[in-house]
Amino acid sequence: MSLRTDVTAHPAATPYAPDPEAIPLDGRHHLATTPDTARWGELPHAGSVPVLAVADGDTVTFDLVSHEGILPDQGRDPVAFFGSFGVPEDRVPRDAREIAESGLGLTQTLPGPHIVTGPVAVRGARPGDLLRVETLSLHRRTHYGIVSNRHAAGALPGELPDGEAEFTGPDTRRCIGGTVSSFCTVERDGTGAESGVLRYGPGRAARFPLGPFVGVMGVATADETALSSVPPGRHGGNLDIKHLTCGSSLYLPVQAEGAGFYAGDPHFAQGNGEVALTALEAPLRATFRLSLVRGSAARRVTGLLGEPFAETAAHWIALGLDADLDEAMRQCVRSALDFLTTRTGMDRATAYAYLSAAADFEVSQVVDRIKGVHCMIRKADFRAET
Repeated sequence: MSLRTDVTAHPAATPYAPDPEAIPLDGRHHLATTPDTARWGELPHAGSVPVLAVADGDTVTFDLVSHEGILPDQGRDPVAFFGSFGVPEDRVPRDAREIAESGLGLTQTLPGPHIVTGPVAVRGARPGDLLRVETLSLHRRTHYGIVSNRHAAGALPGELPDGEAEFTGPDTRRCIGGTVSSFCTVERDGTGAESGVLRYGPGRAARFPLGPFVGVMGVATADETALSSVPPGRHGGNLDIKHLTCGSSLYLPVQAEGAGFYAGDPHFAQGNGEVALTALEAPLRATFRLSLVRGSAARRVTGLLGEPFAETAAHWIALGLDADLDEAMRQCVRSALDFLTTRTGMDRATAYAYLSAAADFEVSQVVDRIKGVHCMIRKADFRAET
């Protein structure tokens, strides 16, 4: 089977959404997000019952639901919420409506905002393995999304409009109870190229490139305590690294039998830092290949790291995670050094010099309690000399 590795634009009868029936199912398995296959605000752990079991190397298509538009502070009614921006009811994904109408999350204070789908067991996975998560295809399920700023969060907590204010913008913005929700559309120009569009006044708009990716990808933790979906960690989770788009691979240290892979927090676009709290959040149909890497092969991939690691066709990506941004940076430098010395044979002093001269350290996000820094190392810099 030939799998798509591009983000496909699908024609729509309205400016809001592709026809759900026209979006390809690229994986061998299909996992819908329902109240039975999802959890709201928390992550799977070693005691979580898998909602699907697959073989090593299988492909799984997830229909991922965005939390934006269904959260309690937005009314937990996506039809009414998106309707206030002019979205017809039939263009609000059915699974988002079902999650909002269900009892999911009603009996507790939500530990996090994200709708997390899974876990998926990979047969034969055991602690000590790496789970390789290849993102094969990403298809948009709507032609709109939301960027939210909750005033007690983001890079500038409390500095933007008064948390008690309630206002409506020019059909593109709502502020209710301290949450500003900015409505964003996806539009094509005359060449067919797509952009995200944020309007802020009559005839005025900011247009920016799309870069869909999945913000939450992780494995079950070793204990049986459910973690909040907000902070990332050794399990992966809410890494929010915008480079993990089609053609990328994320390597996660397996902590529990079966690995327990899950996904959520779909994005249409994000800038490094994600400073307002969210980026352009919107639902995706995402297909992953789930493969196991063991022994010496695992060591070659990550450089003996016990932390998540990633790569694209052009880059290796080392990660640093910590509540303190300075420490996250130091952790990222250490991870990059460990990777280079193990993978390339470079001595540590030369690797340090290379990172300073040639690698790019980027802030993944500063809004998820545990802050993230990632290092982009060009593969082309390490071609053998002739």
